[in-house]
This record gives sequence, C-alpha cells and structure tokens, in this order.
Amino acid sequence: MRAQFQSFFFFNWTKFLWGSWAFLIFQGAIAQKSSTSSVQGLYFPPVGSSEWEKTPLQELGWNQAALAELLAWLPTQDTRGFIVLKGGRIVLEEYWGSKLTGLGEMDQQSLWYWDAASFTLTAALTGIAQQEGFLSLKDRTQKYLGIGWSAMPDAQEKNIQLIHHLTFTTGINDKVSNLGDTSTSNLTFLAKPGSRWSYYPASHFLVERVLENATGKSYESYWKEKIGDKIGMKGLWQKSGQPTMLYSDTRSFARFGLLMLAEGNWAGNSIWSGKYFKSITQTSQKLNKSYGFFTWLNGQESYLLPGMQQPMNGSVIPSGPEDMFFAVGKNGQFLMVIPSKQLVIVRMGGAPGDLPVPYLLMRQFWDRMSEVLQGN
Repeated sequence: MRAQFQSFFFFNWTKFLWGSWAFLIFQGAIAQKSSTSSVQGLYFPPVGSSEWEKTPLQELGWNQAALAELLAWLPTQDTRGFIVLKGGRIVLEEYWGSKLTGLGEMDQQSLWYWDAASFTLTAALTGIAQQEGFLSLKDRTQKYLGIGWSAMPDAQEKNIQLIHHLTFTTGINDKVSNLGDTSTSNLTFLAKPGSRWSYYPASHFLVERVLENATGKSYESYWKEKIGDKIGMKGLWQKSGQPTMLYSDTRSFARFGLLMLAEGNWAGNSIWSGKYFKSITQTSQKLNKSYGFFTWLNGQESYLLPGMQQPMNGSVIPSGPEDMFFAVGKNGQFLMVIPSKQLVIVRMGGAPGDLPVPYLLMRQFWDRMSEVLQGN
C-alpha cells in the first residue's frame, strides 16, 4: 500500500512539475512576443554602410497624384532633405537646393543642423545615463551643476529637479530676450517648479551639462558611444552661439527615428529599454498634455505652444496621425514617428517665418501627406 502511494505521489508530482514548467515557458513566450510585437518585421540598415533597402511605392497603394503634389510643394518651402521610411525601408528620398555651406547641391552626405530636434536625442541619453546609474530624474540640478548654477536663492534653486528640465516645468523666468542663454544671471525665478509649462531651450542645454558632469564624458563622446556608433549615425557637434548644435546627414536623422520606432532595439541589439523610454513619448505633466520628455505628442486633447499659457483644444497637428510623436527644430527640422503605420518621416531645411516650433509648416505638410496615405 505504501509503495502504491509513493508511486502515485511521484507520478502526480512529476505531472505537476512538468505542467508548471510548460505553463511558465508558454507564459514566457507570450511575454517575449508582446514585448517585441510592436517592432516585428522592421528592417535595419547595416551600420557602417550606405546600403539601405527600399520599398517600391507601387506596393503601398498610396495616392500617386497627391504624392506628386506633395513633392512639388516641398521645395517651395525650402526643403533640402526629405526621407520617408516604411518598416525601416526607404520609400522616398529627395534632396533639393544647395548645401548648408552653399558649395554644391544637397545629397545623401550633406550635413544640416537639427536645432531643437536634438532635444529628443538628449532625452534618450538622459534615460541611458539613468539606466547606467549615473543620475536619477528626481535628483536636484544642484547635484550636478553645483549650488548657484542659477541666480535664484538656494531655497528656490534646490527645488528644481532634472525631471523639471525634461518637461519644461522648471519655473525659470522665460521673460528674457534669449531663451537658450544658460548664463547664471539669465536664470531667475518665476514660478514654483512643476506649476508652469514654458518652452525654454536653456533647460536642454543645462541637461547637456548635467550629462557631462554625471558621466564624466563630453556630450558628443557619450552620444557616439551609446547611440551614434551603435546605429550608424554620422554627425558632429559644433558651437552655434552659446550652445552646441548637432549637424548630420538626413539619413542619420532617419536612423535615430527608426531607433525610436523600434523602442530602443536596433537589429536585435538593445540600445535602451525600460519604463523611462516609454515616458519620453507619453504625456509627462498635466500642463501641456502634448509634451513628453523633450518630445512633442500628437492626438492629445489639448496643447501649449511656445509663448502660450492657455491650452488650446485638440491636437497640435489636426490632420496628422493621432499616435505620432515628433522632434522639432527651428526652420522646420522635423522627425516624425508614427508607430501604427511603421512610418518615420524626416524633413530638413529652411522654413518661412521665425517660429521656434514651426507647427504651421508641419500642419501644411500633413494636410498634404494625409491625402497621400489615404487610410493606408
């Protein structure tokens, strides 16, 4: 009787163990599938090569007449470089006009400035630095820039954390002639941190300094090591007035957009991962629901633009896809990522007017681009 019980117990315990392992393996497979489902099927161009696969337009079912109108309109707006990726492959690549130097025509190797579109790149680098233990979003700015980095009394200055810079909610006085000036005398108190949203580029340049002091590396070398070299970006950082500015070719701009679309995974290699990086492209505070971490969001219920304090109802780009997030620089440097369509769109060049965030040009672009896609 005892032997029968032992045999019965052993048989059923073994079944339980095998069943548990099978369940865990199955659940693990489901978890793995769900974590990669949003990037399945993406193509990644080789690093260190100009090779880049293309998708024929005819396969996409886009409106060819509307596309012809779009391509005719873009150069009239001083567009110099334009790329559209679908699933990582090039669908459109066009260049117009002269290089930034004025010497020769624009082409794949021509460099152009990112201006404030590089802010999203800084948001990604900040997340990598946090992932590596160099800093935390809740840290005081004083920890990396020292007491007295601003003209504010210590009682006010110490309340500003890194997250306030990334979300443009420092409360630093934006009633100044140069919003990018990080001189101590230019950084004065206006509002309690977290209580007021204001487009304030100086916050970005201060975060650049935080990254350098936290990692012990120059901003450019940290970018090259953690992102640039790993995905094949080409570019250089040069002084443009007080801050440094990134110059790259249009394809490098598109590579970074593809990395954002792929949620930090480049051809199976994890450049970044974790909750922070999802937060880059999600509403970061209640004041401007169309802003994440140094990144603009479409499809939200309201938005603030530079100089605004009263939110406007609706999306920043009404005719654009609701899930689009984008990086924007002066004169129309656009990096637009649409996950639901696996699209990355880059536009570099000049722009009419002098808006720090040329949203009118982007709206005009999407009025035309939406006709091209016509539901695809």
